[in-house]
Amino acid sequence: QVQFVESGGGLVQPGGSLRLSCAASGGIFSIATMAWYRQAPGKQRELVAHITDGIPNYQDSVKGRFAISRDNAKKTMYLQMNSLKPEDTAVYYCNRRPAISTYWGQGTQVTVSS
Repeated sequence: QVQFVESGGGLVQPGGSLRLSCAASGGIFSIATMAWYRQAPGKQRELVAHITDGIPNYQDSVKGRFAISRDNAKKTMYLQMNSLKPEDTAVYYCNRRPAISTYWGQGTQVTVSS
């Protein structure tokens, strides 16, 4: 059974940085396109970034600030977030892309506030 566990969130001031981790268990991690998603209060969940064969892609609002990476040997994906803005406040999730509904984890809360 595939399971994703997100970690690394927290409270940070505008302009700060955080590094999120997504640990996977079960399934074949290395061949999947993996992605980070986020859901802000009162909004729909949205795709933030994804990575396929080592090639990253980003939502326009995070380009130049966020960096997605993965370590297939550790079955872990990362999201380095720099120059954080209040509008980045959300619960961040990882999943395959396209997302599989039964794979959603609890997410990790990121709050950007002074």
